[in-house]
Order: sequence, then C-alpha cells, then structure tokens
Amino acid sequence: MSAQPALPYLLHENLLDLLADAPPDSIISRTLHKDDQVNISLFSFDAGQALSDHSAATPAVIHILSGEAQVGLGDDKFELKAGAWMHMAARLTHSVLARTPMKMLLILLRQSGD
Repeated sequence: MSAQPALPYLLHENLLDLLADAPPDSIISRTLHKDDQVNISLFSFDAGQALSDHSAATPAVIHILSGEAQVGLGDDKFELKAGAWMHMAARLTHSVLARTPMKMLLILLRQSGD
C-alpha cells in the first residue's frame, strides 16, 4: 500500500467538535498545528479555571469560541463572550479566567528570525 501524498492544507469544519468539554476543575488543551511559523492550540476550561498572569515570547492571538471569560491584557481587564478576538504583542502580560465553561483558540505567531 502506498502512502497518501500530504495535502497543502489542513481543514477542520468545526473547531468546537475537536475538543471535549473540560472535566470539573480542569483545563485541557490540544495542539492542532505546529510548524516554523505558527503553533495553534485549542483550550477547554471548566468554569472558574484560569491561566494566571504570564507572557509569550512571540505575538499571539486568542479567539473565544464558546462561553465567557475575563481576559487580562496588560493592566486592562475585559469580560468577553464567544466571538471575541484579540491580538497580543510579544511579552504582553495576559491572563484568562473562565466565567463559564469556555473554549478558546490560541495562535502563537513566530517572528522572522525566531
């Protein structure tokens, strides 16, 4: 049997179907794609779970796919719902607190020369 040639694309018709709801008091994640340019992950949070203040060495994008969260970006805090999207500069301190069960997409962007 011969190997199938690699396709020049990756398609997921519904990101929410790719990650189960987080168990009680948990956060789960799944890497969707990683290459020299991006690292893309899905996260599922139970209500009340959080990623405390941290930063990334590269620019990042967060897209809230379902639920509600408080997101800290630098000194600012935002109450966000499904559909919210944000871009963060490298090394910006940020945090995420799930107000309800919540799923989000995280994209870490590699800068030229990294």
